[in-house]
Amino acid sequence: MVHRLTVPGLFPPPDYAHTAVVESNERLVFTAGAVPLDADGSLVGAGDLLAQTRQLLANLAAALRAAGSDLEHVVATTVHVVATESADLARVWDEVRAGGLTVGPHTSTLLGVSCLGYPGQLVEITAIAVIPERREA
Repeated sequence: MVHRLTVPGLFPPPDYAHTAVVESNERLVFTAGAVPLDADGSLVGAGDLLAQTRQLLANLAAALRAAGSDLEHVVATTVHVVATESADLARVWDEVRAGGLTVGPHTSTLLGVSCLGYPGQLVEITAIAVIPERREA
């Protein structure tokens, strides 16, 4: 079970939790950075922060499903955005929240960076998620 907490006395975070405690009997999946590439390795959404964010969220969801989890069970993310303006970070964060990372809220760090690994890449996200127990029907 995951316990998310917004700490009284700290500044209330916008749509994320200060902490997430995962009980020790849970299985976790740690993802590599989800990137805005299609199955052929081509960049999706050149020059478009939001199109790239949607693609990487789809890729992240696929990776989590393959591991037995999903976006709903994410407890932590780190979001990297090639940007120098807070407004661009906020636009990406709004797209992340709209894209399925809405339960919890999960803990997150949102960073503006100068460069990411693939030419033209503007956004990358890593995640930690709980792998829910399979319930017998």
